[in-house]
Amino acid sequence: MEKVLDILHDEHAEDSVSAGDSTSDDDDGDLLFGSDNDYMRPLESDDEGPSTPQTDTTPMQRGCPPHPASAPLPLLSSSDSDSPEERQPRRKGKPPQKTSSKRGRGGSGKRGRGGSTTPAVRDEEEEEEERWHNRQEEDKKPAPFRFKPARIPGPTFDTTLSWSPLALFQLFFSTSVVNTIISNTNAHAAKRQQAGKKLKWEVLTVDGFYTFLAVIIFHGLVTVHNFADYWRKTSPYNFSFPRDKITRGRFEAILWSLHLSNPTEDEENERKKTTGEYDRLFKIKPLYSELVTACKAHFHPRQNLSIDERMVASKARISMKQYMKDKPTKWGYKLFVLADSSIAYTWNFFVYTGKSVSTTGHALSYTAVMDLLPFAALGGGYTVYTDNFYTSPALVQDLAKKFIGCCGAIRRDSIGFPKTEANDLPKDAERGDLRWMRRRNLLFVKWMDTREVSMCSSVHEAFTGQTVRRRVKEAGVWQVKSVPVPDAVVDYNHSMGGVDLSDPLIGYYSVSHKTMKWYKHFFYHFVDIAVVNSFLLHKELLELRNPTQTKPYTQKTFREQLLKEMVAFAEGSAATPPPASAPTTCMPIYYASEDKQIRKHCKRCLNAGIPRVKTAVYCRKCQVPLCLSAKNNCFKRWHDNL
Repeated sequence: MEKVLDILHDEHAEDSVSAGDSTSDDDDGDLLFGSDNDYMRPLESDDEGPSTPQTDTTPMQRGCPPHPASAPLPLLSSSDSDSPEERQPRRKGKPPQKTSSKRGRGGSGKRGRGGSTTPAVRDEEEEEEERWHNRQEEDKKPAPFRFKPARIPGPTFDTTLSWSPLALFQLFFSTSVVNTIISNTNAHAAKRQQAGKKLKWEVLTVDGFYTFLAVIIFHGLVTVHNFADYWRKTSPYNFSFPRDKITRGRFEAILWSLHLSNPTEDEENERKKTTGEYDRLFKIKPLYSELVTACKAHFHPRQNLSIDERMVASKARISMKQYMKDKPTKWGYKLFVLADSSIAYTWNFFVYTGKSVSTTGHALSYTAVMDLLPFAALGGGYTVYTDNFYTSPALVQDLAKKFIGCCGAIRRDSIGFPKTEANDLPKDAERGDLRWMRRRNLLFVKWMDTREVSMCSSVHEAFTGQTVRRRVKEAGVWQVKSVPVPDAVVDYNHSMGGVDLSDPLIGYYSVSHKTMKWYKHFFYHFVDIAVVNSFLLHKELLELRNPTQTKPYTQKTFREQLLKEMVAFAEGSAATPPPASAPTTCMPIYYASEDKQIRKHCKRCLNAGIPRVKTAVYCRKCQVPLCLSAKNNCFKRWHDNL
């Protein structure tokens, strides 16, 4: 993979336009990426005194804290107690004496009932008191969070077995998912025939479906302008595959009838179109839900995560379609993606269906991050890297309360970003000059590169002497020099690239092609996600077994081998069936639910006389809920005693 230059992009907004509404998203104002860093920081205690408690009257969803507009940031004032002079009764007729607004013990401002400073005056005082610090001024190093993942990071299945590309792919396209798609496709074809469509249809079987999938993957490796060219016998289109395995008519019949959801339930959902019960993603739900569950079940991310948007190209006339002018793919469907920064594994994602009324009082940039982070299933001590569309002081602070660090580029007009100009970074600052400010656990940094970059972090110290190589013009001559760089920028460059790396991995050999049906766009993209995640798991397995001697497949050779195994499996001559897809193997699975997390009483704990211990994990074969955590691994003990 070609190495990406370490260049900082300017933060800029990105317009996102749908058929029925318009939203504003930010572009990948990402810096670039490299190795991950294991910094994690908790909330710091204020040595100067307690902070003013925040109030919240907004309903919460998913445990989200209030909107930044209704919850001001904690102030840096050391105490709200009155000074001895202020406690003296004031005489009538004499105006109160003005007191200093300097920070410190006994500092005061305008007083309300009970002698406490009003929030409005505190905000004004804070802006007057705050100032930006130079890099020569020492910052207080934050204390690290303790990294406590809910599961051991890495592949979660049995790594001692021999896993072929097809076996890894079937972790995501399981037997139940394939059977559901086949059943719904047959039902949809029968419905079309009843409606008078001229369709020559043979009942689709597992073998036929895998041959169909093999042709789809072949399209990602060998691209032609028209699918019919694959069956031409004249040069340069005289391919032996797929012509020798499936006829063109049979392939097109499967492609035209492909359906992911139950046609009867589709009709019921369509009748609810004008009500709040209508599900816009119903046609893709069977594969969509299972794929998200599988991505989270078969790999647990390492310490650094990244969140960003991904576009699925389409110009279909549907209101979910978005326009993002600064994206390489400008028209299409938008996905919010959480990826592991170290290997770019897609761990969680959801499809954006358009603007909706938030019940939490927070914007999309805040709720998208919270929705992508299942805190109980993930664990604590992680660091999330976000671009300037998502990053806000409220988000960084609220994630820290959940023992999740956050670092990201931030817009200077974000609510809560320091507005003071005291010792601010000058417009003509030299490359490498920086300013920083700390508010309790929040660090704000301004750094001059080719242009000014602003960062917000809860896990970094302002500056520890790190440098980066940059071209600088001195005395009219360009030369490469080492310039100072904030720690937050270095780690952001290294770790923000999880989604950015995942996108080209999917795009290199994407199976997507033109179609009039919006749900088929998602089918092709889900196949790409399954193939790329399988490829990344293949590399992880070889790294665990023999990191020095065994050379893993490239993605191209992995897809070629996967295609061969699919054809062999379809012909019934596959030597070894995929171990993880068989329903006879024991595998930990999370209970899936769209509205809330399902937890049940651990079977082993109940047998041991320990009641009220609930878990979200169950065994796929045994169908019993079992604890699976670093402290209590009932899943292992249960199967060891079988």
